[in-house]
Amino acid sequence: MTYIVNDACIRCKYMDCVEVCPVDCFYEGENMLVIHPDECIDCGVCEPECPVNAILPDTEAEATPWLELNKRFAAIWPNITRKREPPADADEFVDAPGKYEKHFSPEPGEGD
Repeated sequence: MTYIVNDACIRCKYMDCVEVCPVDCFYEGENMLVIHPDECIDCGVCEPECPVNAILPDTEAEATPWLELNKRFAAIWPNITRKREPPADADEFVDAPGKYEKHFSPEPGEGD
């Protein structure tokens, strides 16, 4: 088992999860985070830290389509180990519909 980040993170990109990860398996895109499934140790400490419930164990059915996205982008985005401020407009996107289709960016973030 591993944990994944789903589309709820897009444009919100709160980083509370990053700070608690004991193995630094989060990677940063321009407008979302992903978890490297081969580095995640399945401890689950990140899941309750996410204020938008974007982190799920890969055993949940709704996590399945996001596992490949997490794996693909963790391989090319920079690692992030420190919490930074979320985007200024993050709260406006918490419940936005169609986040992946409308707002996902494959571009890398800043990283550490």
